[in-house]
Amino acid sequence: MQLRKGSIVILRPQPKDLVLGDGAPETKAYYVYILTNRSGTLYTGVTNDLMRRLEEHRAGSADSFTSRYKLDRLVYFEETSDVRDAIAREKQIKGWTRKRKLELIRTLNPRWRDLSDDWSD
Repeated sequence: MQLRKGSIVILRPQPKDLVLGDGAPETKAYYVYILTNRSGTLYTGVTNDLMRRLEEHRAGSADSFTSRYKLDRLVYFEETSDVRDAIAREKQIKGWTRKRKLELIRTLNPRWRDLSDDWSD
């Protein structure tokens, strides 16, 4: 599933594979994401490597907020090729009310499933 909002591309269920076998130049990807835990705490972040960042959060090696609240479920993410757009979108979402963030998540992930469950090494 792909939705386009301005220069933000929203993809589900896993991040774009950046390895191109045809010799074409790679397009750098940046992700804005929302994590949660069993109690429903929300965390919004930005990264250029979503899988690595999730591993850091889950290992507790990421910032103290995510380790303190054990934020380990990816419930939402967006992808863009422009780091400025990603940072601006992260700031925009962080400025929203909790209600609006919940509506955003429910729009593309109504069951609140962990979107990274299908990703494997």
